[in-house]
Amino acid sequence: MVTNKGKTYVCLLDLAMDLIRGKWKAVLLCHMYDGPQRFLELQRITNGVSHKVLTEKLKELEDDNLIVRTDYFENPPRVEYSLTTIGKELTSTIKEIENWAKKYF
Repeated sequence: MVTNKGKTYVCLLDLAMDLIRGKWKAVLLCHMYDGPQRFLELQRITNGVSHKVLTEKLKELEDDNLIVRTDYFENPPRVEYSLTTIGKELTSTIKEIENWAKKYF
């Protein structure tokens, strides 16, 4: 058993999968792989995620230290999301899973 942030997991794999579980988290991470993305750009390229859900998932990824939110305090407001070092490592693993899926499906 592994405990992290008050949650108990069966194993480390269970913990890791919880970080990307759901429809949008892994997709958002992969879209940030090539560089920072603005909120509306992420909403446009994910094609179907609501404003509310996108905000929630970005906040969860930020709380898990996988992405960082940068507020530029400009007018009009500009906010960018980018991967942390940990997020980049996880994203490269996600891309390997994607390559595996291409190969077998």
